[in-house]
Amino acid sequence: MKNTVFTSKHEELGAKMVPFAGFYMPVQYAGLVVEHETVRKGVGVFDVSHMGEIFVGGEKALEFVQWISSNDASVLTNGKVQYACFPNDTGGVVDDFLTYRISETEYLLVVNASNTEKDWNWLVKQNEKYKVVLHNASDEISQLAVQGPLALKAMQKLTDTKIEDMEYYTFKYLTFAGIPNILLSTTGYTGSGGCEIYFKNEDASQIWDAVFEAGKEFGIKPIGLGARDTLRLEMGFCLYGHEIDDTISPIEAGLGWITKFTDHKNFINKEYLFKQKQEGVSRKLVGIEMVDRGIPRQGYEVVDANGNIIGKVCSGTHAPSLNKAIATVLIKTDYAKTGSEIYVKIRDKALKAVVVKMPFYKQ
Repeated sequence: MKNTVFTSKHEELGAKMVPFAGFYMPVQYAGLVVEHETVRKGVGVFDVSHMGEIFVGGEKALEFVQWISSNDASVLTNGKVQYACFPNDTGGVVDDFLTYRISETEYLLVVNASNTEKDWNWLVKQNEKYKVVLHNASDEISQLAVQGPLALKAMQKLTDTKIEDMEYYTFKYLTFAGIPNILLSTTGYTGSGGCEIYFKNEDASQIWDAVFEAGKEFGIKPIGLGARDTLRLEMGFCLYGHEIDDTISPIEAGLGWITKFTDHKNFINKEYLFKQKQEGVSRKLVGIEMVDRGIPRQGYEVVDANGNIIGKVCSGTHAPSLNKAIATVLIKTDYAKTGSEIYVKIRDKALKAVVVKMPFYKQ
C-alpha cells in the first residue's frame, strides 16, 4: 500500500483511511454530506497525489498524442487542457485522462491512479513507432484539488498571477505560496469550479499549510474520496472501472464528444468506433433517478417491467445536493430514452426508476 506525502496530515486530522487504487487514502473527515456541501457552496481540498503524471516530449509529441488519444489534440494551444480517453484495440477504453499542452513539443498526460502502470506500459508499446521521450513523473509530483465556488478567490491570495479570471480547462506555471514553477489548472472532478495544483513532493508541506491558511476565512475544509465520488456522480462524470473500462467503448459511454473522427487525425481503433457512431450501439450509458425507495449500487441488475435483464448499474448513490437516489446504468438502447421507466433489482425486489438527462445536478 503506497502513501501520499500527505498521509500523516490526514491521520492527524482524524480522517477515516482506506485502501484505494493501491494507496492509503482518506475517505472522509467530518462526514460525507458535510464535505459534499462544503465543496458545492464554499471551498474544499482533496489530496489527489495518487494520480499519475506522464510527460510526452520530442518533435513527434503531437503525432504520438494524436495516435493514442480519442480527442483531437491539434486544436490545443499552450496552456490549454483537454479531456480524452485511450481507446484500446478491442473496442474498450484503456483509461480516461487529461492532456496538457505545455509547448509544441511537450505534453503532460494526467491519468488515473489505478491505471498508471497499465497506461505507462500501453504508451511504451505504442511508442515503438514514434520514438518520443516518455517520462513517468508520478512518484515525483503531488497534487491538491482545491474545489468549490470560492476556491480561486482563496487561492488568489497565494500568487501575484491573475487566476480568478482563468478560463475552464486552462493552466499556468506560476509562483505559488512563494514557490516558483507550480502548475495550476482550472480543472476538477466536482462540477463546482476551482483548480488543481501540481508541485514537487518536497514542497508539499509548505503548500498544504499555505492553502489552508489562505482559505481559512472562506471556511476551507479537507475533503475525502467519499464526497469526491458523490460530487462527480451528480455531474455524470465517468469513473474508470465503473462507467468505462476495457470492455465499454467511448461511444457506448456517451463520450462521443471526446472521440473525434476528423480526416487529419488517425487513432487506435478509429474504424471500429466510427462504425459504432454511424450504425449506433446496442447499449448505452444513461442516468436514472429512483422512484421507489432504495440505493442502487455498482453491479446491480437492471430489468424491464417483465423482469428481463436489460443492463447493469455502473455507479449509484444517494445524491446529497438532490436528496435523491441516482445511478448511471449501462442498458439496452431501446430503454435508454429520457423518461423511460425501468427497474433496479435491490435485495431481490425490482424497484422503479426513471431515465433522466445528465448531469443530475445543475448549478
